[in-house]
Amino acid sequence: MLPHCDFHVSETDVSSNEPSTRATPTSRSRRRDLIPLREATWAWFLISLQTFGGPAGQIAVMQRTLVDEKRWIGQKRFLHALNYCMLLPGPEAQQLAIYTGWLLNGTLGGLIAGVLFVLPGMLAMLGLAAIYVAFGATTIVLAIFAGIAPAVLAVVVQAVTRVSKRALTRPAHVVIAVCAFLALALFAVPFPIVILVAGFAGWLIGRRGVVETSKKKAPEDGEEAPPLIADDALHADAPSLRRAVLVLGVGVVAWAIPMVAVVVFTGRHSVFTEQGLFFSGTALVTFGGAYAVLAYVAQKAVETYGWLTPGEMVRGLGLAETTPGPLIMVVQFVAFLGAYRNPGDLDPWVAATLGALLTTWVTFVPCFVFIFLGAPYVERLRNNQHLTSALNGITAAVVGVIANLALYFALHTLFADAALLHWGPLHLLVPDITSFRPLALVIGVLAGVMIYRLRWSVLRTLGVCALLGLAAGLAGLPVT
Repeated sequence: MLPHCDFHVSETDVSSNEPSTRATPTSRSRRRDLIPLREATWAWFLISLQTFGGPAGQIAVMQRTLVDEKRWIGQKRFLHALNYCMLLPGPEAQQLAIYTGWLLNGTLGGLIAGVLFVLPGMLAMLGLAAIYVAFGATTIVLAIFAGIAPAVLAVVVQAVTRVSKRALTRPAHVVIAVCAFLALALFAVPFPIVILVAGFAGWLIGRRGVVETSKKKAPEDGEEAPPLIADDALHADAPSLRRAVLVLGVGVVAWAIPMVAVVVFTGRHSVFTEQGLFFSGTALVTFGGAYAVLAYVAQKAVETYGWLTPGEMVRGLGLAETTPGPLIMVVQFVAFLGAYRNPGDLDPWVAATLGALLTTWVTFVPCFVFIFLGAPYVERLRNNQHLTSALNGITAAVVGVIANLALYFALHTLFADAALLHWGPLHLLVPDITSFRPLALVIGVLAGVMIYRLRWSVLRTLGVCALLGLAAGLAGLPVT
């Protein structure tokens, strides 16, 4: 709460859409008079049911609901919050929900917004993973996933083109993207190192005066109705060392309690401990969203830990595309399969559920810590040119990272077998030409037409491709 700033709301309730209803800092009243917590909670619940289509679609839903329709927050403040979230590892759309919820209703509002943003997708993904484990070997399920996998490939290719248009506006950034792709695809350089080097390169470019500036034109004052709540009336906490230590301490304890319990009851070398530590690490390096880190997750989950196969990784992303919430929820699918197959002394279904919930917890707890810890300092970060330059470098590298993910998915979708060959520092994944899947190519091309030519939504494209795969399976065509 603002310690010395109280508020007054004009005669009409703030939930009204009349332009005259605008909260400003005046006489003493309670913050619930601005946006009642119950009303805000309901709004976040409705938003959570519409968060399909990746971060672009999720941010668009929040923009339409919070800025355009309810006018609870202004356009400039909304974009400022989004810019800060883009600096952070993790799903930026969920972090934007936490940040906006914090602005409207304080810490409790941020917690509610962040939890509701994830909850529907978590429950849906848990159910779909269980269905896959129970019925994944049947012809019908295999045929459906045979149709989904090529569609996912088309979606990832679209992500490459979208991000490249936004990020690669300078020749130096094109060089960073190409180098990131080559480092991952040919030399198997660890993803965190690629991100760190790209950030450093972006900082060097900024020092030489090649600082990327946004091409988006800010709305003119007359082009949008003013928000119902003035910027000065939104929640704010004064930054302080005491507050920072408190937020960080609570976040570490929240992360540590389930991790310590897992180590104590299942052992240091159990699949739960491995998953908890691994996905805790990925949560700290997921710059660029789910697509950017999935190649790293796939490499470790498939090749190092053996939790699932490359084809199952593609199917997991397809499932994540069909559910609301952040696409990084695919890690829940990975953990579910890995724990089910390595249950230790537990029942496989209990182990799978425990692994999925633990992974979800350690993946999203850092998002809350990042927002609650950094939000009071965000105004100081806004005009930091060195930070902006480093972020531009990371964003450029993300294009190469996603391109590498597209290559990885293409090889495992279009070919049944592929081998990793080593020549000195080179690590090249080479497909077996005799294992080519013509059905996957046909469905992939059709998915590309649906997305690029017909401009269908991701969900609609996946649904149609799943039906095509099902029809092929029922017709007796090879789907594996």
